[in-house]
Amino acid sequence: MLNNLTIQTLIAASLGVAASLLFGNPDWLTVPNPLYECILVLKSVFLSALRMLIAPLIFFSLINGITGIGNIIRLRTLGGVTVSYYLATTGIAIVLALIGVFFIHPWTAYPPVMEVTIISNDRLLDPNADSIILLVKSLLSQALTNPFAALVNLNILGIVTNAFLIGLAMILVLPANSSLFVTVRDINQVIAKILGWVIRLLPLGIFAILFDFTLKTSADSGHSTAFLHQLLHFALLVVSITIVHGVLILPTIAYFITGTTPAVLFRNIARPMLVAFSTSSSSATLPVTMRTAEENLKIPNSVSSFVLPLGATMNMDGTALFEALAAVFLAYLFGIELSNVMIITIFMMAMIASIGAPGMPSASMAGMQMVLLAVGIPLEAIAILLVIERPLDTIRTAVNVEGDLIGALVVNSRLH
Repeated sequence: MLNNLTIQTLIAASLGVAASLLFGNPDWLTVPNPLYECILVLKSVFLSALRMLIAPLIFFSLINGITGIGNIIRLRTLGGVTVSYYLATTGIAIVLALIGVFFIHPWTAYPPVMEVTIISNDRLLDPNADSIILLVKSLLSQALTNPFAALVNLNILGIVTNAFLIGLAMILVLPANSSLFVTVRDINQVIAKILGWVIRLLPLGIFAILFDFTLKTSADSGHSTAFLHQLLHFALLVVSITIVHGVLILPTIAYFITGTTPAVLFRNIARPMLVAFSTSSSSATLPVTMRTAEENLKIPNSVSSFVLPLGATMNMDGTALFEALAAVFLAYLFGIELSNVMIITIFMMAMIASIGAPGMPSASMAGMQMVLLAVGIPLEAIAILLVIERPLDTIRTAVNVEGDLIGALVVNSRLH
């Protein structure tokens, strides 16, 4: 169990909080201390390593997913139905998350943990965009930009837009055996490997960030207690809404479109969902998912080989739901006022970020940074999520894989 990253992360989080309470001194915030400065360096290095991978990870992951479509003929015959289904179910997940934000939001029963000052330049979008028209203008100006400038300036919306256009152009222009497709896949694997190394450093980063966070809030014990309650309530809300989406919404779609009853559906797809739950990786589950689709659901290979790999890249209902809820939760936690337009912006960015998220454990944290940057939430807030993200990741990955399999059923029923 000690070799399990989730266990290591929980232990590191506990040690970070305990060490800060036992040995930390609030005076360190104003008077330099060598131990505290070393911890701040560790925190800064870990966050910089995460930030370093955002642009190349999303860029090459999305291009790889789009070029995996194969050719323009398959895109015309299967792409329309597949993408429509994926966007529709992600949209439904976001609506469920909006309900949680506007009508439930249990974390607001407690005061914000700390106040932060947001500099306008810290925001990905114009903070003065207080209307839908200004918001659309801001989104378009960010999306339609030079790809190199987007990569250098960490303009995630521009990165996603350029990756989509480049991937689509590669399908239209290049032959199927072009070496450029292989190059993109190889680069994607290299970046994923580096991300795996960074994720292995997660316990150290969590220790440093929670030590610092606890030190800043330890002056008020009521804040610490409130924070734990808020984190627990947030986690329960995410789990509840994700289960509603996976147990009620998706099976209902499958029943009305394909006639498959929930009992038959879950009996046939139980194995890949269990694998997804245990691995927290839709990509690692893909071979089991494809075998289940062809053997249990009787979906032709011509359909499953297109729908499922594409779904492992862009169909992330649980991820979009989690990232949107988490951004609003963190904004309240840090005392950041969000207008209704900015909340809608968060959900739009969560949808975009989920499309570009690679199907591997904790990779959604790269897209999470994009959502936080949209409204200027400090990136160190990600550490708060990482404490509970790993257990939640297992549930939403299982729902993501369920959505992929139901998508294959829906596409097959529409085409046959």
